[in-house]
Amino acid sequence: MFQKNYETVFILTPVLSDVQMKDTVDKFVDLLKKEGADVINVENWGLKKMAYAIQKKSTGFYVLLEFKAEPSMIKKLELELRRDEKVMRFLTTVLDKHAIVYAERRRKGEFNKKAEAKEEQAS
Repeated sequence: MFQKNYETVFILTPVLSDVQMKDTVDKFVDLLKKEGADVINVENWGLKKMAYAIQKKSTGFYVLLEFKAEPSMIKKLELELRRDEKVMRFLTTVLDKHAIVYAERRRKGEFNKKAEAKEEQAS
């Protein structure tokens, strides 16, 4: 079959230790690889304040998974995300050709404003 590019962002509960958070992310990455998906990028955005409370928590660990998989794989991934009590919210999107280009540029660090500001100050 054909593979599409996907991006899944999920929020983990803030009561996890760093080891528990890493293990949870690895569990989903391993699931994707086991099902034949090609994991392109995993970004840990860290602990961030949310716009509104979820399960009486105002912060959460944000994680981005970028991967190529068959469309049938998404149901399996989302089922596992729903079953895991550590996951508070998640969203999976299909990337179109423009989003794929944007994601590649983001991975290269073209949109990192803090790094650019430091370089300008050093000059």
